[in-house]
Amino acid sequence: MQVTETLSEGLRRAFSIVVPAADIEQRRTARLTDLGRTLRLPGFRPGKVPLPVVRQRYGTAVTAEVLEESVSQATQQVLSERGLRPAMQPKVDLVSKDIGTAVAVDLEFTVELELLPEITMPDFSGVVLTRVKAEVADETVDKALADIARRNRTFEDIPAEELGDRGAATGEALTIDYIGRVDGEEFAGGSATDVQVEVAGEGFIPGFTEQLEGLRPGESRTITVTFPTPYAAEALAGKTAQFAIAAKKIRRAVETPIDDALANKLGAESLDELRRMIARRIQSEYDQLARLRLKRQLLDKLADLVSFASPEGMVDTEFDQIWQQFEAARKAGTQDEEDKAKDDDTLKAEYRAIAERRVRLGLLLAEIGRVNNITVSPDEMMRAVRTEAARYPGQEAGMMEFFRKNPRAADTLRGPIFEDKVIDFVLELAQVSEDVIAPEDLAKDPAVA
Repeated sequence: MQVTETLSEGLRRAFSIVVPAADIEQRRTARLTDLGRTLRLPGFRPGKVPLPVVRQRYGTAVTAEVLEESVSQATQQVLSERGLRPAMQPKVDLVSKDIGTAVAVDLEFTVELELLPEITMPDFSGVVLTRVKAEVADETVDKALADIARRNRTFEDIPAEELGDRGAATGEALTIDYIGRVDGEEFAGGSATDVQVEVAGEGFIPGFTEQLEGLRPGESRTITVTFPTPYAAEALAGKTAQFAIAAKKIRRAVETPIDDALANKLGAESLDELRRMIARRIQSEYDQLARLRLKRQLLDKLADLVSFASPEGMVDTEFDQIWQQFEAARKAGTQDEEDKAKDDDTLKAEYRAIAERRVRLGLLLAEIGRVNNITVSPDEMMRAVRTEAARYPGQEAGMMEFFRKNPRAADTLRGPIFEDKVIDFVLELAQVSEDVIAPEDLAKDPAVA
């Protein structure tokens, strides 16, 4: 095999590789011979099909297979012998023409690639961080309990003599039929009967329940609302709709006592246990926010500690993904307010800087893991797959099989686990102090909190 380096510029490398025709023919003949030993063709004894017949019938397919294998093996050999670590899949272009014809032709192809940069490990012991913690107040648990009790309240009919001639008031439940129309046409999912709706309550299109106030049983009313943007049904996003409402009866809420009975209904043995369960759940949420805050601090410090060239191909790919997300947000009208006043050139420059930072940090974390033998164990992967599959009730077995057959999909679960393990490794080496802050400050930028 003849190898000529044609480009060595920064992280970019290119090679011209020539595999002698004799090597290709030797592989092809060996493959055809092996194939002939297993073929069963009419007029020939099993395994005794002559090589010329095998070549005539299967020569083209075998040639393509041998060429693909030869290119792959030669490329890997070049990378291995030179100790090169490609950042992405190398680009291979075939130069040879008419390989596989009667005339022996060398296999000649070019390989272009970008290398992973050489990264010098920073001194993690010099990284100074603050791990914040927020504690769950009794008042927060009380509020959560009140919300739970409210969601578990029941409703009872209001006697006609008590109701008199008044309509539904805020907080009461109105049983209605409704028909929704956009531009005069009914739409899928826009009609229902005997639906109980809390007046001025949540769970419907903004502005829907507020317009039910004052409706009396037997009355009808047409209300106008605008679907939010974005909306689950994309065809309705931002559209104005009219709903014809027919009121049937009014019911009032019966408050649920916050006691052991409520706790038992929710699977707790007592009210005290329910309070502890709520406190643990809230504390877990606080701890997750604190973890994200600490991780953000660490990544900011690491970004300032390292400086190396990032492979342009990786930056291009990351930028394309970011820009596609921005374009989708702009089309839906949900882009950041700050971005609305900027032109595309400014936005692209800013988002490319973000892409470069993400790639640089990703490469650094990957190198930290590689140098320190940090890996994701099979048990950790299995737990992640099971957790993900559990998000699809009734389809768990199918999801498990999907991840087993699709390694790339499984890698989307592996990546976050690996990243968290690397982050934990660095945190063990860094100088981390503790600080207690108010829960409402957890999500704030540390610089302004």
